[in-house]
Amino acid sequence: MATVSCSWLTLPSKMRTLSLTTSASPAASTSFSFSRSISHNVFSEGCLLLSTLQSRSIRHSVVCEAAPKRKADSAAKRARQAEKRRVYNKARKSEVRTRMKKVLEELDVLKKKASAQPEEILPIEKLIGEAFSVIDKAVKVGTLHRNTGARRKSRLSRCKKAVEIHHGWYVPAPAVSA
Repeated sequence: MATVSCSWLTLPSKMRTLSLTTSASPAASTSFSFSRSISHNVFSEGCLLLSTLQSRSIRHSVVCEAAPKRKADSAAKRARQAEKRRVYNKARKSEVRTRMKKVLEELDVLKKKASAQPEEILPIEKLIGEAFSVIDKAVKVGTLHRNTGARRKSRLSRCKKAVEIHHGWYVPAPAVSA
């Protein structure tokens, strides 16, 4: 770790540069332009902070502090990971909504069609299967809660059943009371 051999310096108002050397290697000396507060990376191991203190007199004092670089902050890493997951989950949820929307639109078209045939439900069943697959994958990786996935699959099945009942292709069995 490099240390700075610098103490309180009194700078006249006309002096605008400051030269510092490290105890690690004299070749690592650096000049700075002086202003109110300077923070500059000087050493490979850390950062040098220069700040001015104004006393009651006209003179300005300079405080030099050298601190080692902090290790990668775990909170920053968590934020990066959370952003990656957010983008990934957003894409997966969008795909689920798109697949559901396609199925529901096709079912609406089929329900409004007066002379629909039972064979016309087969392509929609294929779309429903693809939607179920996407929903199951989203639940598997944790993007959707399992109850949410089950509710969405149930909604698609109920809509399909409603279309089949509407056209008379399916007659529900009467409820048997026990």
